[in-house]
Amino acid sequence: MEIDVFTLFPSAFDWFREQHHIASARAAGHTIEYVNYRDHTPLKAGQVDDTPFGGGAGMVLRIDVVEAALRARYGEDPVALRDQRTVIALTPAGRLLDDQLVDELAEQDALTLLAGRYEGFDQRVLDHFVTMEISIGRYVVAGGELPAMVVCDAVARKLPGSLGHEESVVEESFSKALEGAPEYPHYTRPAEYRGWAVPEVLLSGHHARIREWRLEQARRRRSGETKPLR
Repeated sequence: MEIDVFTLFPSAFDWFREQHHIASARAAGHTIEYVNYRDHTPLKAGQVDDTPFGGGAGMVLRIDVVEAALRARYGEDPVALRDQRTVIALTPAGRLLDDQLVDELAEQDALTLLAGRYEGFDQRVLDHFVTMEISIGRYVVAGGELPAMVVCDAVARKLPGSLGHEESVVEESFSKALEGAPEYPHYTRPAEYRGWAVPEVLLSGHHARIREWRLEQARRRRSGETKPLR
């Protein structure tokens, strides 16, 4: 897969690109690259934003700046770009990111993520250049860099070669194997600590019973129960 992130702060991703599964995905042939809007702005002194029409606080990323960056990267009209790759704007009002959406994104050959700042994008960017908007939650953060990392992180874990054990993504929170429920509790050594014992079923070696217990724990967590059954 090819992922491009458009941002005003590429350096914000320095730590992220070195995370093990991201580095492994890149080593396996997937790419995650970063484009700075400011490097391609047609305006003087690196300007990328302007005050909103109608008044109000904050600044808005200009459509001509976003278009210039997209044209510089792909060499064509951004309106037509949506026919070739999925172009995503990270916005608070977008479709909420969940495991089903991550699966859909992981099936794509190429993703473009547009990270906003300030008051976000000129609406015409969203209307004419973007395939879809995605939100990581109904709250506001300073910019689209953290949401872009969340999307990249979640998608990268689904890509072949990113994890040491491919089965790691099969049975995890919200996966089909767990019927869309949160993942079950995990335990490791010591089997008893300060009188707190690991559930006996996990020590039984009976794989069918363990599987049944884990699925029941996941269902309980989905219903709001947080204390594991013994």
